Amino acid sequence: MQLSRIKNTMNRREAIKQGSIAALALSLPIPLTSFSTYDDMNARKQFEVIIIGGSYSGLSAAMTLGRSMRDVLIIDSGLPCNRQTPHSHNFITHDGSTPAEISRKAKSQVLKYDTVHFLEDKAVKAKKAEHSFFIRTESGREFEAKKIVFATGVKDIMPKIKGLSECWGISVVHCPYCHGYEIKNKKTGIIANGETAFHLAPMVKNLTDELTILTNGIAEFKQEQLSRLNNNNIRQVEKSIAEIEHENGHIRHVVFSDGSKEHFEATYAALPFKQHSDIPELLGCELNEQGYIQVDMMNKTTIEGAFACGDNTTRIRSVANAVASGNMTGAIINMELSNEQF
Repeated sequence: MQLSRIKNTMNRREAIKQGSIAALALSLPIPLTSFSTYDDMNARKQFEVIIIGGSYSGLSAAMTLGRSMRDVLIIDSGLPCNRQTPHSHNFITHDGSTPAEISRKAKSQVLKYDTVHFLEDKAVKAKKAEHSFFIRTESGREFEAKKIVFATGVKDIMPKIKGLSECWGISVVHCPYCHGYEIKNKKTGIIANGETAFHLAPMVKNLTDELTILTNGIAEFKQEQLSRLNNNNIRQVEKSIAEIEHENGHIRHVVFSDGSKEHFEATYAALPFKQHSDIPELLGCELNEQGYIQVDMMNKTTIEGAFACGDNTTRIRSVANAVASGNMTGAIINMELSNEQF
């Protein structure tokens, strides 16, 4: 019995490597008739793992799986949330590199593993069967895998402030660890209110003495918070913001709805967000109270066989964290597949 199982596993792996759909059909519990025509990658449609999202966390998971001889398909639409950011920081060995440079290098290294494949397309639908997941892309292609990974990131929701989106990631930033050193000692604003603004204030105050909180409306601070802000000489401006005046994304003035304006060299902004892909929710993955995909310590979602990693699972949005998250996810998936085949 054990020898038979080993031979079956070996035959299945060989079929995967050779792209033999007919051979795979003998060992898969779901018929293959639902797949549309696809001529690339030797008509490959089955993989052990499909990773939706090919940025830092997705590529990191793929490298771990590729080094474990797992057959992986990465599906990526090419729209990372940091595509406008000029430089990435606080990631050892890549400090100061552009996000695109890091992604290109990572992709080239990951695709050296011949069991990892990359498809430039957008995943739009997912369906779970008893032992597999089916993924359909925008172009109508369909694929199947035993495990899926959502490395889809989040999408920031821009407020109705003229010029802010053009400055996002350049001079209007989200994180003092990713961007703070480069804008230290500059006249800085925090576009936020209440608990969020108060959370950012001490970390930004550590980087500059010229700090103002722009609440974009009536301030929502507790009396104790106001006292601490005032004791640290942090002004609060309660006017509504109409516009960010800038030059090629570099902020010059914040213009208020009453027509007045004030010079700033940089601002932080705490923006609302939504999941970049709605597939996890449509599949049944639960979100937590903050709007992130709910995962356990192994990056497992609430759907068996579905994992999530990177920015879509945590408020800690950094390249280093995304890479670490993907690395662990790949290792856990390989362990599960190994145990299932053992």
